[in-house]
Amino acid sequence: MLVNLGRIRLLYIVLGVLLLAGLLPLAFAGLLLSGRSAQELRSVEGRYQAQLVQDKARQIELYGQRYRDVVSGLARAFEISGGISSLNNRGYDAKLQKTLQEDPNLIALAIWPVEGELHRAFQPDVIKREEVDERVSEVLAKMSGKGLVVSRPQIIRSGQEMALTVAAPVMGENSDVLAAVVAVVSFQEVFEAVQQLSSKSERELLDAGLPVVFVVDQSGRAVAHPEANVAFSSKPMTDLKVVQDWQESGAQVQSALAPFSAVRDDRKLEMLGSYATAELDKNSRLGVIAIQDEAAALKSVTDMRWQTLWISLVAGLLTIFLGFFFAKKLTNPVQDLAAGAHRIASGDFSQRIEIRSKTELGDLGSSFNLMTDQLEHFIQDLQRSVEENRQLFLGTVKALAAAIDGKDPYTRGHSERVSRVSVAIAQRLDLPDDECEKIRVSALLHDVGKIGIDDSILKKPAALTDEEYEIMKQHPQKGYKILSQIPAIKDFLPGMYMHHEMIDGQGYPQGLKGDEIPLMGRIVAVADTFDAMTTDRPYQQAMKFEDAVARIQSFVGTRYDARVVAAFTEACNDGQIRPGSVKLKKRTPAEPRVAEIQSDRVTELEAVPVS
Repeated sequence: MLVNLGRIRLLYIVLGVLLLAGLLPLAFAGLLLSGRSAQELRSVEGRYQAQLVQDKARQIELYGQRYRDVVSGLARAFEISGGISSLNNRGYDAKLQKTLQEDPNLIALAIWPVEGELHRAFQPDVIKREEVDERVSEVLAKMSGKGLVVSRPQIIRSGQEMALTVAAPVMGENSDVLAAVVAVVSFQEVFEAVQQLSSKSERELLDAGLPVVFVVDQSGRAVAHPEANVAFSSKPMTDLKVVQDWQESGAQVQSALAPFSAVRDDRKLEMLGSYATAELDKNSRLGVIAIQDEAAALKSVTDMRWQTLWISLVAGLLTIFLGFFFAKKLTNPVQDLAAGAHRIASGDFSQRIEIRSKTELGDLGSSFNLMTDQLEHFIQDLQRSVEENRQLFLGTVKALAAAIDGKDPYTRGHSERVSRVSVAIAQRLDLPDDECEKIRVSALLHDVGKIGIDDSILKKPAALTDEEYEIMKQHPQKGYKILSQIPAIKDFLPGMYMHHEMIDGQGYPQGLKGDEIPLMGRIVAVADTFDAMTTDRPYQQAMKFEDAVARIQSFVGTRYDARVVAAFTEACNDGQIRPGSVKLKKRTPAEPRVAEIQSDRVTELEAVPVS
């Protein structure tokens, strides 16, 4: 039946899964919408705060204006009546007391003639006589001229109530001050306005997301607060940035929004803040401040986000449950393809994948196996070609080295022996196989420059003269000049060109010192010298093996590198290097595991002479 249906388009399966997965974008959309709602709600709360502090500021101004009018009206009444002579009337104190009873916000009322006795009336259950006299004296000290004086709200110690003091002068016909009318006015109405019909503390209001409204004077001290003890203690509120902003604005800005950060209970909170200015008179201003915990105010948005997340989570679980079955249909073949690709990448072409599917994945599996077959054939052909080219290259190098060594029967096999000793030293130094191979080829080519040296010098059976030796020393440059023109040889040039350099800088052709000499050149130098010492020369007999090793060790730090000589000595002590025989630790490409090198009589005129 499935055969009759034909291939099932993978597109249909993917579309079905995507339709279910579309719930996730909906969840993100819900979060974005809740973010937009939070922004709008924040804006609404800000506008509400701004309107709230403006209304409270106007209430305070109207309240202050009312009692400024009361005090200034009394002062004008005295001026119109012709002076203050009536103050001597014994019933005047009773009239003042009656005025207090008619207005419960008046805590005390006093008239103090410039020349005469102070007349006062007060509510004894709220304020004591001494405090009345103290406030009257304090406000009169600030009075100069015709203007009213309004003091900052201060606590009445005996009655534990905030009150402000208002004073107005009584002027005579000659514009001189005859007396002063002073009223102590309760600030309780402002307290009630600040509390907003709530008995909650500041912490409770903030936790509930409600605004906390309080009033500060020009020095930033609280004069009205939902918690009465804060105002009664005149607590500084300048730790709040919104209060600092109001102080800095002065009378220039009547109201403003001022979001800020605050630390509460060792937690940093983002706050919504607003302030407005209530002007009692030109020299007395109060700041009406509102603060609100932004996170608590936007709690409804947070709840909406959590609801969105829960709904999305439930929908996501359902999507995962239904999509799991379809995902397995897709992922298993893909995993098989990935595993097959890894095997191919590691060079294993022996296995094929088996995908039984009516979707495009089945076609992909078949194409993958076909590709694997083709790649296996191509890689095998390529490996054969690489090996053939490598053998051709090595054969050419060996032929070139043999041709040079063959110019004199004493040098036959020298380059091959130097090459094997060099590889043994490189292995003792734990160099990677590719570096060992480079050193091997470099050592084979180390004397290629002798092809340009005259045979009369090269085959001379006696020691060379100074002039002949200088000519012989040119063979590294000649070899470099010949081989540097071949790009494929460039990795092998250091050993060929610098195998006569010495650690102390006394070598040639460049006189390099220490680490300036490439490691390849330092290795070939030791191997070259060892072979020259342990083979017969026309002008000297071969040295004993132990003497040759000791002789090379004596040149550490002057001619040879200490690390290279240490590796050479270790190989000699372990029997890996012997005159005429070198045992390689592991097989190098196209070389047997153990190579036995027969010693031939060779001539190596540039080797270290044996005394």
